Amino acid sequence: MRGIHAIYTCGVERSLRNLDLNLLLSLDALLAERNVTRAAERLGLSQPAVSAALARLRRHFGDELLRRNGNRYERTPLGEQLASRTPGAVNAVKRVFDTVPDFDPRTAEREFTLVVSDYGATVLGDHVATVIGQDAPGVRLRFQQQTPHDVDHAIETLRSVDGMVLPHGFLRDIPVVDLYEDSWVCIVSHDNSRVGDSLTIDDVATLPWVVTYSRPTAFTPASQQLRIIGVEPDIQIVVESFLAVPFLVAGTSRVALLQAELAHRLADAAGVRILACPWDVVPLKEAFWWHPSFRADPAHIWLREVLQQAGRRITADAAIRASGD
Repeated sequence: MRGIHAIYTCGVERSLRNLDLNLLLSLDALLAERNVTRAAERLGLSQPAVSAALARLRRHFGDELLRRNGNRYERTPLGEQLASRTPGAVNAVKRVFDTVPDFDPRTAEREFTLVVSDYGATVLGDHVATVIGQDAPGVRLRFQQQTPHDVDHAIETLRSVDGMVLPHGFLRDIPVVDLYEDSWVCIVSHDNSRVGDSLTIDDVATLPWVVTYSRPTAFTPASQQLRIIGVEPDIQIVVESFLAVPFLVAGTSRVALLQAELAHRLADAAGVRILACPWDVVPLKEAFWWHPSFRADPAHIWLREVLQQAGRRITADAAIRASGD
């Protein structure tokens, strides 16, 4: 077995030695732009240089990758496969060479990519941006829109980003730090005359609903709890966005669940009322999940501390708001 391993390792090393990492950047740009000229502009290279790179890539893969169709290029089936893989590969390589023995946020120039829902970007993002703006002027944040696929394939997703902001209940056996706790509230339109000063279980059972991420592996936990107590909501609209929810409720008889932090930010702008849920709702515990390879990375340790600091700010703001109610 040792001999087989040595042969395999030698083969892998020889294969990597024959590759030029610059080709990975060219491949990523060509498949994204589907145009040699635009890819060259994106890379800051000449068109002949990128054409030569495309020729080398075609020889390597034994495939055209881009096929002319009239006045434009289309990706071949293999090109389509590679197009979904190359951005993650580029990010992974970039992070390898971004690794440093220590990290000084005051002088560092680095980009961190976080996979978040629009709720997370709105509620947590501004606090994170404030902390980073004060302490790390050369650091840049990229908030990447979270999808059900990202969550269902979390380990694969986390290989190509710095981490994912997601409540407990979806992932396990992945490194995590808790950030803050939020609650769920119901929202109805300001002019919804069918609902009084409080919401009843009968209201919940009879009113039409706007729900988010209504799939077997993508759901709002509080709506699952509603089903557990025997109430099947009349779902009229499903939307894969939390920010859109209050605007789909406004001016209608619909009801929806929303995180309290987000609801308080959007209620006035959307024209909705915030009401307590008429059933016991388990709080939402927002957390930050990351790939195990980042456990001892000084830059990533700093990032986790920043996220926890932002979480404490949210908790403090919620306490101030509660004391004023």
